[in-house]
Amino acid sequence: GLLDIFQAGIPEKVRKQIGQWQEDGQSVVFYGQETRLLAVLAISDRIKPTSAEAVKELKKQGIEVHLLTGDGVRTAERVAATLDIGYYKAEVMPNDKEEYIISLQQQGKKVAMVGDGINDSQALARADVSVAMGKGTDVAMDIAMVTLMNSDLALLPRAIKLSRKTVRIIRENLFWAFGYNVVCIPIAAGVLYPVGILLSPMWASAAMAFSSVSVILNSLRLR
Repeated sequence: GLLDIFQAGIPEKVRKQIGQWQEDGQSVVFYGQETRLLAVLAISDRIKPTSAEAVKELKKQGIEVHLLTGDGVRTAERVAATLDIGYYKAEVMPNDKEEYIISLQQQGKKVAMVGDGINDSQALARADVSVAMGKGTDVAMDIAMVTLMNSDLALLPRAIKLSRKTVRIIRENLFWAFGYNVVCIPIAAGVLYPVGILLSPMWASAAMAFSSVSVILNSLRLR
């Protein structure tokens, strides 16, 4: 990489330490001046305690979890192994994240992207569902369809469960509303009058009120 371009020499002792850091899944940062290496730092992102449980819950809901990161392969392997994520890709640029999502969509999959930075904005815009973290950048939150109030990934499976329940209740409400109209409007129009059945305005109003109340009570189940 850049070390080769600038022909910066690395002492053998430092090279061994770098290898150990990489084996441990840490990201290595080099500081130098012209062709002289001044310092080497190892950075390790701490995995939030709730992330493993969040991934487990997502899988339980039938969701396939993928990890995209700009970090090195070793870091990606460590995080994926810790969180039990079977699909991951390391050293990706913003364009790579977008292309990865496109490839999943071409397989007929619906893709939800979770990100918190500017480098996630392309992928967030491309995904079928985009989720930003509350403590992320404004760009990510502006693009995303959903913003979690904080950066706790445990909120994600809860949000998905809530959205699924909401859609199910909307469908139930549509069923009851259309059912009421399909049955009651013809009766009110006199289709059963030849057999002596006619819906009076009073009962029609009561039925309409009951229809509205049933929809509201069904919606309140989301609590």
